[in-house]
Amino acid sequence: MASPHGNKRAEPSIRDAVAAVRLVAFTPLGSSLLWQSIELFLPNSKFSFLTSRLCMTDLAIEVDNLSKRYRIGAQRQSYNTLRDTLAEAFSKFRNSKLKIRNSESFWALRDVSFEVKRGEVLGIIGRNGAGKSTLLKILSRITRPTYGRAWINGRVGSLLEVGTGFHPELTGRENIFLNGAVLGMKNTEIQQKFDEIVEFAEIDQFLDTPVKRYSSGMYMRLAFSIAAHLEPEILIVDEVLAVGDAAFQNKSLGKMGAVAKEGRTVLLVSHNMAAIRSLCERAILIEKGKIRLDGKPHDAITAYLLSGMGDVSEDEGQVLWTEPNVEPPGSKEFCLRGIQLKGPSGSVQSVFEADKQILVEIYYEVRRQVRDARFYLHVLTQEGENAFSGTDCRFRDEIESPGLYRSTCIIPGGLMNRRVYTIEMSCYIPSMNLFLLPRKPYLRFTVSGVGNQGSYNTSDGVWPGVVCPQLEWKIEKISRISEPPSRSIQS
Repeated sequence: MASPHGNKRAEPSIRDAVAAVRLVAFTPLGSSLLWQSIELFLPNSKFSFLTSRLCMTDLAIEVDNLSKRYRIGAQRQSYNTLRDTLAEAFSKFRNSKLKIRNSESFWALRDVSFEVKRGEVLGIIGRNGAGKSTLLKILSRITRPTYGRAWINGRVGSLLEVGTGFHPELTGRENIFLNGAVLGMKNTEIQQKFDEIVEFAEIDQFLDTPVKRYSSGMYMRLAFSIAAHLEPEILIVDEVLAVGDAAFQNKSLGKMGAVAKEGRTVLLVSHNMAAIRSLCERAILIEKGKIRLDGKPHDAITAYLLSGMGDVSEDEGQVLWTEPNVEPPGSKEFCLRGIQLKGPSGSVQSVFEADKQILVEIYYEVRRQVRDARFYLHVLTQEGENAFSGTDCRFRDEIESPGLYRSTCIIPGGLMNRRVYTIEMSCYIPSMNLFLLPRKPYLRFTVSGVGNQGSYNTSDGVWPGVVCPQLEWKIEKISRISEPPSRSIQS
């Protein structure tokens, strides 16, 4: 008797999809298998992964109003005996109001929406607690959101925490095959990548040792090597590279760059602004669970770093402590009275042209005689890199009597890049190992692209480097390449 469906395959039901999600989507391993053509709905949440939506587009990830709420102070559910369960059932109604009263809601993410194209490298930055890791855990199907939805098209490999995806009792070799199986790879595919994984992780000597005996650095090296070499179509990396040494960090950043060039999608969370700038084509700044800025890495990094510098003066190129009721920074012997940034005309300003000099005038008061004191000036980029430092020790008297003084630093024109810079200041007596004024940021200033070689060569006017000096070049037409005279060897 013919089937009522003819030769057509029966479509999977919602019940089948839910069962598949329970078995696969929310594994505790930080990596997941994705169905390419079936919509998977979660019955107890408004959230769903709809992979079929992206199959005919160039999008790898689409996030729509994703939100996650936690209950602070709520009692954690534990595994109880039968007696505990019965006792809790009788007292549940009596204590329910008390539990609600003692807990409050905290939104780790609130209405987050963005899209990621295939082959795009997206950087996600923000302060600790902003919601970055929560977002990646939701996209990796480790944590369920409160509401919202995401569409993911591709096999996801996640590296979220040291040890995520490892079984501590299994050896390094066994965990490689375990992670590959979770990613949906065949045994032969894993074997083809096995030697590369081991070589990259530099753990061949400990390959057959249970990973519970690995150091945090060995854990991280193996986890990153597995995630990067097992060829997931979407690679999600949280700030775990900070565990490794400098050599492996550079090695890992190079590998992520190679992964991106292969056309795979990368989501990178990092506090390393240099890595975000060099690897990412786009960056998202998250603040208090919401997207504040989605755009070029340069703009997102600038906004992020400036947001964390609330103690830096926003005045137009100066900060003064001249009011009698205002206590200036310093000590009984010495205090700072003001800092001003001036252009060539002597006017106070905070925006300067690149080919014009900048005067940094420091006003200070000596209350008691001091010996061997000197100022240290530090100019930092918006990434926190030290562009340069200077001191006035060669230009001041060894002993200064009480009075009001001014120390001026002249930053020559044609040196600074088109950036936002921060001025940090300190005053120190080396012979006593004593800081009269601890190092602290005081002012910010901006250098425009006028008179800067970067304004003629790049689309956004930003030249690579913390500074952009005007170098002298000499170009002339020659008839031949001159060779240095040969030196005769005397016996």
